[in-house]
Amino acid sequence: MGLLWFVAATVLSITHVNSLKVESDCSAPGEQPKFLGIREQRVTGLLIFVLMGCSVFFTSVLKFIPMPVLYGVFLYMGVSSFRGIQFFDRLKLFWMPAKHQPDFIYLRHVPLRKVHFFTAIQLTCLVLLWTIKVSRAAIIFPMMVLALVFVRKAMDFCFSKRELSFLDDLMPERKKKLDDADVRKTDSTISKIVK
Repeated sequence: MGLLWFVAATVLSITHVNSLKVESDCSAPGEQPKFLGIREQRVTGLLIFVLMGCSVFFTSVLKFIPMPVLYGVFLYMGVSSFRGIQFFDRLKLFWMPAKHQPDFIYLRHVPLRKVHFFTAIQLTCLVLLWTIKVSRAAIIFPMMVLALVFVRKAMDFCFSKRELSFLDDLMPERKKKLDDADVRKTDSTISKIVK
């Protein structure tokens, strides 16, 4: 039917989509494998949620699984889904020397200090939301999520539209690199014509 199966299961969805990625097998040392596409199918998504629904009927068997095992599975799923998330990649840049930084498109067009500032704002908002969520003030959590809209709007005063388009745009990294290559090609063609 073309409907999305991955609505309220964020970690599960990211992990599942990452498992369906097709990447190149061979690459030069130090070079990351190239993304080739996605294996299109809906069988595993359907089976995941059918088994989750059936787990209600298997509680007599599931109660014998030790809680540390379940925590370990969930911890693994959460940590393995960090790969490829821009926020996590930008957090790693805080401790990475400039010569070891990957070729992210936003590092080509936005100064590193602005990237760090943007990441610090996001990290502050995340810590604030988490603090509210675990405190007695958890009732206002939805209002604080709404307040993030205003935080994002306030970033327009700290960053240019161009910087925000690289740091906070929905366009994937690969598409941005292709667009950047097209712009450079067009600029070089125009400069040749002018000369």
